[in-house]
Amino acid sequence: MNDFIPGQRWMSNTESELGLGMILEAEFNRVTVLFLATGDKRVYAKDNAPLTRVRFAEGDVIESTDYSKLTVQQVQQHDGLLSYFGLDEDGQFLQIDEMELNHHIQFNKPQDRLFTGQFDPSAWFSLRFETWRRQRQHQQSAVKGLQGARAALIPHQLYIAHQAANRIAPRIMLADEVGLGKTIEAGLILHHRLINGLSQRVLILVPEALMYQWLVEMLRRFNLRFSLLDETRCLSCPEDNPFSTEQLVLCSQQFFADFPERQAQALDAGWDMVVVDEAHHLEWSEQAPSSDYLFVEQLAHSVDGLVLLTATPEQLGKESHFARLRLLDPDRFYSFQQFVKEESQFAPVAELANQLISGQRLNADQQTRLKNLLQQDNVDKLLQQFNTEPENHEVREELIKLLLDHHGTGRILFRNSRHTVQGFPDRQRHGYPLQGDAGAELADSPYFVWLVAKLKELGEEKALLICQRADTVIKLEQLLRLHVGHTAAVFHEGMSIVERDRAAAFFADDESRAQVLLCSEIGSEGRNFQFVRHLILFDLPRNPDLLQQRIGRLDRIGQKHVIQIHIPYLLDSPRHLLFRWYEEGLDAFRHNCSAAGHVAKQLDAELTKLLVSLDQDAIERFITTTKALTRQIEAELQSGRDQLLELNSCRPDEAAGLIGQLHAIENDGGLWPYMEALFDCYGVDVEYHSKDCHILWPSENLRIAHFPMLQDDGLTVTVDRDIALAREDMQFLTQEHPMVLSAMDLVLSSETGNAAVSIIKQPQLKAGRFLLELLFVVECSAPAELQIGRFLPHTPLRVLIDQDKKDLTEAITHESMLETPDSIDKEQISQFLNSQRQHIQDMIKAGEQKAQARMQNLITESGNRMIAAFTGEIKRMVRLKKINPGIKDQEIQQLKEMTMLAHESIQDAQLRLDAVRFVVTG
Repeated sequence: MNDFIPGQRWMSNTESELGLGMILEAEFNRVTVLFLATGDKRVYAKDNAPLTRVRFAEGDVIESTDYSKLTVQQVQQHDGLLSYFGLDEDGQFLQIDEMELNHHIQFNKPQDRLFTGQFDPSAWFSLRFETWRRQRQHQQSAVKGLQGARAALIPHQLYIAHQAANRIAPRIMLADEVGLGKTIEAGLILHHRLINGLSQRVLILVPEALMYQWLVEMLRRFNLRFSLLDETRCLSCPEDNPFSTEQLVLCSQQFFADFPERQAQALDAGWDMVVVDEAHHLEWSEQAPSSDYLFVEQLAHSVDGLVLLTATPEQLGKESHFARLRLLDPDRFYSFQQFVKEESQFAPVAELANQLISGQRLNADQQTRLKNLLQQDNVDKLLQQFNTEPENHEVREELIKLLLDHHGTGRILFRNSRHTVQGFPDRQRHGYPLQGDAGAELADSPYFVWLVAKLKELGEEKALLICQRADTVIKLEQLLRLHVGHTAAVFHEGMSIVERDRAAAFFADDESRAQVLLCSEIGSEGRNFQFVRHLILFDLPRNPDLLQQRIGRLDRIGQKHVIQIHIPYLLDSPRHLLFRWYEEGLDAFRHNCSAAGHVAKQLDAELTKLLVSLDQDAIERFITTTKALTRQIEAELQSGRDQLLELNSCRPDEAAGLIGQLHAIENDGGLWPYMEALFDCYGVDVEYHSKDCHILWPSENLRIAHFPMLQDDGLTVTVDRDIALAREDMQFLTQEHPMVLSAMDLVLSSETGNAAVSIIKQPQLKAGRFLLELLFVVECSAPAELQIGRFLPHTPLRVLIDQDKKDLTEAITHESMLETPDSIDKEQISQFLNSQRQHIQDMIKAGEQKAQARMQNLITESGNRMIAAFTGEIKRMVRLKKINPGIKDQEIQQLKEMTMLAHESIQDAQLRLDAVRFVVTG
């Protein structure tokens, strides 16, 4: 039994947050302790009081209630009370009695917590060790920032994101054809930069009709929670700049046009990155740029990072294309006339590239031009090989790769087309001519009668139905349910995000009775259902872009079936005209018509008249005109294709390497066992749902008030990418998911697990021995843009020291130190630890010396890797600058400065003792 004396200082083993306690009374069978930091008083039974005596030793720094600090040199005891003697911060000799100790003292250092009995179960120590290891692996990963997206691993999207996001100041244009995922590419870039700390504040500008689509895409795919700012939201905080209240902001372009006074506030808020969707709608001419364009130009001048999402260059036209480029790089693209001249000078490069891509031999003139163009690359041998063996893939690829470096806009413009991207499904169109009363109520209309028959014909196959209006969706659901007995899921803009998630999950579930999902035009934006192959167009939009968006809900890379498109229409009705126009004129049902937008714009007035008059002779002429115009424009677009640019927008070998690394991480299978251990420590219940899927619940024993992202009604998670793509109601857990990152921060930011005691059985060790398992962390602080973790991340160094100060780190692994079920007598262990305090501190010092030596090796290796990486990139940029005007001196100078700063940061790395486990052999 402990001897308790009034005035002594003790710590609570179960409530360490109470601070330093003082003994008030010690009667024959109980002890009263006052915790002055909180004002709490506790009464304990003497024989099992969960208390540990606080004793400081030589070398410790202590503080008194008047905040005087001294470094302890000597400790004396008189009548059971301790007095500490030493030097204060001014070098003056000072005495502090233990009753004068500051009662706010917290014991956070591992060794302090160990000596004061504040140790945790070994499971927490192991969790801490594994968390550091996982964090180190993630920081060093070449695909850090690309792991967390709920998106298929599509080569061109990953390549663009990796290329753009790693730049010091990415200023790029995403100009892929419709359906290739420009929004996903932008999201991947943002996610990568936010995860790596390269950006913190982002502003996205989109057309008003696409605001919800972007909000959903960013949240559901990338776990990026953007705030919608409109005039109502701005008026709610009149005292502040509303754009400074959020880090991630989404606004419509129309909002700034309607309320131009908000433009100055947005400019003053300061952003790291600005993203502009549908940037081709920003009208510009050298004489009269639009106000929308001028506002984006002001934003472009004020930020380092700028991403423009636009139509393809061929669709834009030269002047409009130049207008986007001058937003990205006004110094280089300062004159439209000069731009046209440069473009014409690039024509020979494009011609040579097309010749190489097609695998045709080069004639003498072409060889001479190629040699002159690549004179610094010494290509004579490659050319000789190519002309001898034009089918030699490796030689051809090497020549093309050299040409890519000469591409004028290749560093700032990414453009992929369906000609080069594989994986799109075929489409089949089914038209259904109907007869009946066009003005009939929906329940009696020929369209509803046809729909009921078609759903019956499809049997158990699921179908997606899209129509223009939300009220049509609601009426259809009621009619199908009440009159026919069909269960349908609904999806429209009047529903919340959670309601839409549940509807999508209900529809996707093979066990559900929902055969059809009824979607409105706006409600379906941002959602894809490639697990479905039947698309019912209950009405037809007039805009061909909207038609492609509808088909695009199913026509995605990864669709495994031929898409069946069902279109009912009344004979000789406006819808019949639209059907014929899309089918016969544009061929837009079965193919993605790149000319459709141009054709629609030119023929809009004529189409408007015909939808009213329905003049059959005029319709025939209109269809013929549409066919001819479509062929003409598509031929022009095809001839204008920049195949070299397409190759530069996705280098297959590099993209395959990224996908290989991502697959390796996912196939490793280590994330879920780690998370299970973490959930067990924090008191999160895990319930099996299905293969690779689990349901998480906060248990009654939850260790903290709120576990990150876990609600009272539970959370269903999966670690399988394919399941996550099909089931949007499940969270996709990856190393970069907010729950995982926040949980890891919880582990490492608290002292829990930094002091532990365990009894083990280990064949290599005799019983009755004790050891220290020490966990040191090498910490290297540097600005985020250096991404220093690629070279020297926070690195855990484990050292195992026995009581004879022998290093057993290599001989005995952490995993082999298996705990026995023996219970630990905390009081007895605490007494032993304090009796051996000086010896244990000597063991810690011996372990630190071992860790210091290993850290120096790490610093050397990391420094060498960093120098090799940066100097290699500098040499590459210097070489490219000689042949490509897109490379700026500023970029090269920044790389040199970053190299010096990275070197200094690595050399200044520090070693810190993060955790200690006292181990007794049984």
